[in-house]
Amino acid sequence: MAQQMTHQPTKHAQDRNSVYRRSSWLMRHVVNPITLLTVGKLGVDDHMGTRVLEVQGRISRRWRATPVRLLELDGHGYLVAPQGETDWVRNLRARGNGCLRLGSHVTEFRAVELEDEEKLPALRAYFRRYWSLVARMTVVTSPDVPDNELMEAAPLHPVFRLESEC
Repeated sequence: MAQQMTHQPTKHAQDRNSVYRRSSWLMRHVVNPITLLTVGKLGVDDHMGTRVLEVQGRISRRWRATPVRLLELDGHGYLVAPQGETDWVRNLRARGNGCLRLGSHVTEFRAVELEDEEKLPALRAYFRRYWSLVARMTVVTSPDVPDNELMEAAPLHPVFRLESEC
């Protein structure tokens, strides 16, 4: 008789309902590849914090590249997942480190995932800066909602603080 394997979710996945809002076909097949080329290869800075996140896959161990928006707040960099539990989130959580690319400029980092109680300032700043781009990806109704509404949405949006790789 074959032994049944069970998957043990990470601490963060156990604490929340995992949600993933899939990007549109246009984003996956047109916008993201153009962004990978212009930002990742050519180094075009859009002044919106767009970078290419490179992180090793948790299963394949192949390096994966994904466009993200780097939030700078109080002297720290943050990556926020407006779409929820994406592959880049799972890979970064599993590996704990990666790099951000803007053309030939590469910044290596160690990622620290924030607990829900710690996310409020980063989520608020992220939503205020990128609201027009991410409003359809969240249950938050406005970037200026009361703290309690933002705290209710916190489990749906993983947030990583980036620390220098030493």
